Amino acid sequence: MKKSLIWLLTAVMAITFGALLYFQIMYLENMVQMREAQFSENVMRSLHATAEMLQRRETLHYLEEDVRMLGATEDAEQSEVSSETLLAAASSHHNRVTYPSPTPNVSESYRQMQATLRKQYQYQKGLLNEIILNILREAPSRPLLERADSVEVRRYLSDELAANGVRLPFTFAVTDAFGNYAYQTRGFVTSDNDVPTYSAVLFPNAGANYKLVVEFPSRDSYIFSSVRFIIPTLAFTVILLVIFLYTIILIFRQKKLSEMKSDFINNMTHEFKTPISTISLAAQMLEDDSVRKSPTSLKHLAKVIGEESKRLRFQVEKVLQMSVYDNAGGSALKFTVVNVNNIIYNIVNTQKIKAEKDGGRIDVALDAIDADVRLDEMHFTNVIFNLLDNALKYMKEDTPPELKVSTRDIDHNRLEIRIRDNGIGLKKEDLKRIFEKFYRVSTGNRHDVKGFGLGLAYVKKMVSIFGGTITVESEFGKWSEFIIHLPLADPEPETAEE
Repeated sequence: MKKSLIWLLTAVMAITFGALLYFQIMYLENMVQMREAQFSENVMRSLHATAEMLQRRETLHYLEEDVRMLGATEDAEQSEVSSETLLAAASSHHNRVTYPSPTPNVSESYRQMQATLRKQYQYQKGLLNEIILNILREAPSRPLLERADSVEVRRYLSDELAANGVRLPFTFAVTDAFGNYAYQTRGFVTSDNDVPTYSAVLFPNAGANYKLVVEFPSRDSYIFSSVRFIIPTLAFTVILLVIFLYTIILIFRQKKLSEMKSDFINNMTHEFKTPISTISLAAQMLEDDSVRKSPTSLKHLAKVIGEESKRLRFQVEKVLQMSVYDNAGGSALKFTVVNVNNIIYNIVNTQKIKAEKDGGRIDVALDAIDADVRLDEMHFTNVIFNLLDNALKYMKEDTPPELKVSTRDIDHNRLEIRIRDNGIGLKKEDLKRIFEKFYRVSTGNRHDVKGFGLGLAYVKKMVSIFGGTITVESEFGKWSEFIIHLPLADPEPETAEE
């Protein structure tokens, strides 16, 4: 699969997941806002209904008072009217006329009925006006607990909230015109916190400016519980997005690994092909009688075959080393206590010939006093050899190689090894990946540097098995320096003399 197609699919899937998450979040937000609006509407409807119930209750109170007062007045008047009626009845009994009365006129009776109804209407209107005046005049001075008793307020409010579908625990308070709390129920907190409050005016026609304030501590959890079914869909979408990103990363990693392996096979083929071709050519030359008769030619061909065989064996060992230690983890290593200074000195002497051949040199400063380290001598030799070989291969053109190898003691229990060169240096992006398997630093237009990209990976692997660390510092185009830290071997206990 082409990289451009992978990027296209990644972009399409990323946009799809992004749009899906966006719409889900917007839907969740709209649902929460709708639930909040619905909740607020139900609560406000309940508050206004409660305020109306309290207003009606107060009106009923004044009606009952007026009825009681009118009842007392009517009783007194009725007693006076009864005595006068009895006297009039007695007088009419003695002066009763036996002649028949004339039939009343129909129109006169209708006028009398209208007059009677008008008097009753004016009486009732006056009574209501008097009650309203009493409410306006006396209600503000009436104690609040008589006008809005907390028990009745809670009962009215609970009934109205339940009727509107709000069945949550609540607390409430009543404030005066200045915002002070006339009274409040237990658990009610002031409005300066994060708990939203709802309020309605009590007795608006009486001018008292009281407010009924209600709060619901569990409002948010109630609203979110009504839309909690959306949360799993968001979680599943996020999980799918993470899996998708991880899959894309794996695809790119596998593609990169595939490219590295292809490059490795190409390099390995070239590295193996050159010595095999040379050995094959030398073998063909040995079949020539004239070559066999010349001791000088035979000696030269034998030397060529030997060098190319070593080169071929060295490349095979590199591949096998990484394979063995990837699988075995270094279990087959033979650890012994060796003097690192001596091993480095011997390796430098063999590499000096290459440096001096190009007009360069290798300086040695083995200043470590205690250089005994427990490690595998053969593989440690390969580590130092690989580092020196890389330093000589990656040199600047027309510049004599100048290498410096040094050792020193640090922290009384560790040894430091530094290998510095004046080569082409490393870029920042190369410094992060230089120890990866199959990774090879680009050498620009130079094509004479061959390899598998396994040398430094092998170096890091072995140093880690030895219990040490390796880092690299570099300035591109000027120099590079590899720094190895190894733990010193524990001193062996001295045996007592007999």
